[in-house]
Amino acid sequence: MQGTILQYFHWYLPSDGSLWKQIKTEAPRLKELGFTTIWFPPAYKGSTGGLSEGYNPYDLYDLGEFDQKGSVRTKFGTREEYFEAIDAVHDAGMRVMVDIVLNHKSGADETEKVKVVKVDPDNRTKVISAPFEIEAYTKFTFPGRAKKYSAFEWNFMCFSGVDYAKDLDETGIFRILNGYGDSWEEMISDEKGNYDFLMYDDIDFRNQAVREELISWAKWYWYQRNFDSVRLDAVKHITPAFYVDWLRELRESTGKEIFAVGEYWAPGYLNLLLKYIEETQGEMSLFDASLQENFHNASEKRNEYDMRKIMDETLVKAMPGKAVTLVDNHDTQPLQALEAPVEAWFKPIAYSIILLREEGYPCVFYPDLYGAHYKDNGRDDNEYEIWLDKVDELEKLLEARSKYAYGNQRDYFDHVNCIGWTREGDDEHSGCAVLLSNGDEGFKNMEIGKRYAGKKFIDLLGKNPSEVEINEDGWGKFFAPAGSVSVWIEK
Repeated sequence: MQGTILQYFHWYLPSDGSLWKQIKTEAPRLKELGFTTIWFPPAYKGSTGGLSEGYNPYDLYDLGEFDQKGSVRTKFGTREEYFEAIDAVHDAGMRVMVDIVLNHKSGADETEKVKVVKVDPDNRTKVISAPFEIEAYTKFTFPGRAKKYSAFEWNFMCFSGVDYAKDLDETGIFRILNGYGDSWEEMISDEKGNYDFLMYDDIDFRNQAVREELISWAKWYWYQRNFDSVRLDAVKHITPAFYVDWLRELRESTGKEIFAVGEYWAPGYLNLLLKYIEETQGEMSLFDASLQENFHNASEKRNEYDMRKIMDETLVKAMPGKAVTLVDNHDTQPLQALEAPVEAWFKPIAYSIILLREEGYPCVFYPDLYGAHYKDNGRDDNEYEIWLDKVDELEKLLEARSKYAYGNQRDYFDHVNCIGWTREGDDEHSGCAVLLSNGDEGFKNMEIGKRYAGKKFIDLLGKNPSEVEINEDGWGKFFAPAGSVSVWIEK
């Protein structure tokens, strides 16, 4: 079966500690739907305790075990429940992907006097103050854990910058003068001058003790409950050399391949994705941010978008073996930081592209399978109520991926609004033909192979009641509904 990831969370899940139990219950059904990997959210204690989504990490060793930051459990449950969820996914025959957030730490236990310079937020290489001293939250002692698992304590020497001065009650970007360099760590682009700093206490990977601690933690984490793959957060802000070492050490220690996908969110900048893959020496794949942006733009422009260009400037087209494709995620969903949602009408089209083509490793987003409802403030500070409906066609598209999307692929990207492709199938699977339109109802003659001569094809999604008969040369006239997609399979 072809690999398919399910991102089993979104930003606005309830903070009731129920997610691990939900995964445990759902695991057998997810396997039946065709998923091969379940992507778990960050499992360690964040600075807001049981309310934290995990992207403001406080203690990487606290998987819902210690009374820290106001709770024992995390937002998603306890350590024991987490392990039971992992076991359930493995017992169902699927793989576990864990979310790794190593760019920054949050919620320090104590302050320290730290020498800094203030920099321009829009150009972090531009220093806008003389060196001066601030009181910063940079000391992590983890008193609730009392040195269990690790005695390592973090202090200002472990960080390259902070975003808050307690004594001044001032926010900003303060570069710490810690002796590891006279600037930020080296990044692969000049965005914001240097985009090493993202938020909170920015970890300095030039500190060898820090590198060794994070490698040691990764090995500890794997031996708690063997995971199979990692999703690496915010790699845009982390020097590539660190993850080359980190991944190689982890794989060597465990004897496992451990698939890795990084989040380098730079839609429209394919050159940066390719450069990061090069700099990490092929040790990780990346999410295809450019394809997601194409989906977002196409959904907004409707029939004015040229569907022949839907794959242009994407990672999956340039380097398919290193592309994890997606339609939406927790950052692009409405009201989030990288908000760029794909409109509901276009999602069946987008999912057909990532699930039924031979290129890329697709990732499905939780609300598209289950739906979601939440409230939050937008960028204008007004409150909005969001309803995300599940994608009705998604389960059938997953079935098509599992059963029919195999073999030689022929593309027909030859019309501004109506494009398609066929998969010829292989020795074990019958093939399929996919036709989609972002405008009016369409049709296209496409070749699927002489092996189907005289056979009839029907629309698996039930959008078109017609039957298509394949001629003696292996061609058929297939149809697409207006503003949607049909998947044609052998009757």
